[in-house]
Amino acid sequence: MPRVIAISNRTAADPSARAGGLAVALWDALRASGGLWVGWTGNLVDEPPRSAQWSQDEGVEFLLTDLTRAEYDAYYIGYANRTIWPVFHYRIDLAHFDSAYFDAYAAVNQRIANMVASKAQPDDLVWVHDYHFLLMADCLRRAGVGGPIGFFLHIPFPAPEIFQALPQHDWIARALSAYDVIGLQSEHDRVNLTRYLTEVCGGVETADGRIEVFGNLIRVKAYPIGIDPAAFEEAANSPEATEAATRLGRFLGGRDLVLGVDRMDYTKGLPERFAAVGQFFDAHPEFAGKVSVTQIAPPSRSKVEEYQDLRQQLDELAGRINADYSDLDWIPLRYLARPYSRDELAGLYRIARVGLVTPLRDGMNLVAKEFVTAQRPEDPGVLILSEFAGAAEQLPSALLVNPHDTQQMAEAIHQALIMPLDERQKRWKAAREVIEATDLTWWREAFLDDLRAVAKTPAKAALRAVAAKAG
Repeated sequence: MPRVIAISNRTAADPSARAGGLAVALWDALRASGGLWVGWTGNLVDEPPRSAQWSQDEGVEFLLTDLTRAEYDAYYIGYANRTIWPVFHYRIDLAHFDSAYFDAYAAVNQRIANMVASKAQPDDLVWVHDYHFLLMADCLRRAGVGGPIGFFLHIPFPAPEIFQALPQHDWIARALSAYDVIGLQSEHDRVNLTRYLTEVCGGVETADGRIEVFGNLIRVKAYPIGIDPAAFEEAANSPEATEAATRLGRFLGGRDLVLGVDRMDYTKGLPERFAAVGQFFDAHPEFAGKVSVTQIAPPSRSKVEEYQDLRQQLDELAGRINADYSDLDWIPLRYLARPYSRDELAGLYRIARVGLVTPLRDGMNLVAKEFVTAQRPEDPGVLILSEFAGAAEQLPSALLVNPHDTQQMAEAIHQALIMPLDERQKRWKAAREVIEATDLTWWREAFLDDLRAVAKTPAKAALRAVAAKAG
């Protein structure tokens, strides 16, 4: 079995970070292959680090580097989160275009690539993750790595005309072409990248579904990421989940729970969601005192100005809604700007009558899948899902809404609350079957199978040899 080298901004070097999600999928593959996980320590230093930090746990090696404070500000806060993140989420108006940010981004990508090159073997499979490392394959080729390299983008890939807003879009596209396999969350994202590579860069789709562009062959494919349904269902029945549900249940007093769980991020559509809640109570006053909405939104990227502004906006909206609709013994909207554990959230999903997952744009949004998985089959809640979340392609049995249409969302809340049991069960069953069929293991193996196949493709092997020689 070829060794897997994973590259991501943060790793699971700390055992407490291996509890769920991506860490689980990568950990199994890395442990099975005696793999290597490369990334950032999470530490900030004043001077550039002289060497990487090596460690090993359960047969998995870790190769980590500190970031200087200047790198963190320009590479991470700057280009990754103030440039790429807003552009890829269709918020060009919030993007900051600074060439110094990009220079730092490129430099960090190359430094980490050099770390990998010092450890890489010819048969290794390199799997790069997310928007922090769009340039990584090109950097690895320059450092002499000739083996198969794959990339998975966890956030959306925008339409070509949006992507072209990046001043460095051509550089990034050429760097992306150095990957052998590029994975996207949805067919919509796959089409967007394919259109860019063919319409803007002059690429050609081959008979076997790959794209030939800039002298390289790339497989661009949708691999919708999943969850571990059995593990999450177990979490929903854990003592911690039961305690969280009991605590919230005391507040509910028998009322129906409408629940939203999101990071505090301008991509999540929280102001629009709060407005829809207000419109729901306006249009359906008979539900006053009978329904309680709880929104959990822990702060995200609190150092970025846009997120601080969002926090203030949500505070004001929640206060206004509660002032307008509250009664002596009832608060319509509880807004909790603090994090809760995975098990606690699973317990809250389990008792919710309605799950609100209405981002303005999202790569996948696993909250949607977790909400469905946590439900009781005999009396499931209803998922209201944004049509602009990648999960909407897989879960059409949810109530799909346009998150910009607050009136539509308000009516979807009403529809969910009055939905008959047989319809709720039918919708839940359809979603659960998809989630079980495309779980986290399926996602990992589907991607790695395509990356393993690269080594067996003569044309690609020749191209890699040329690239390694040039490096």
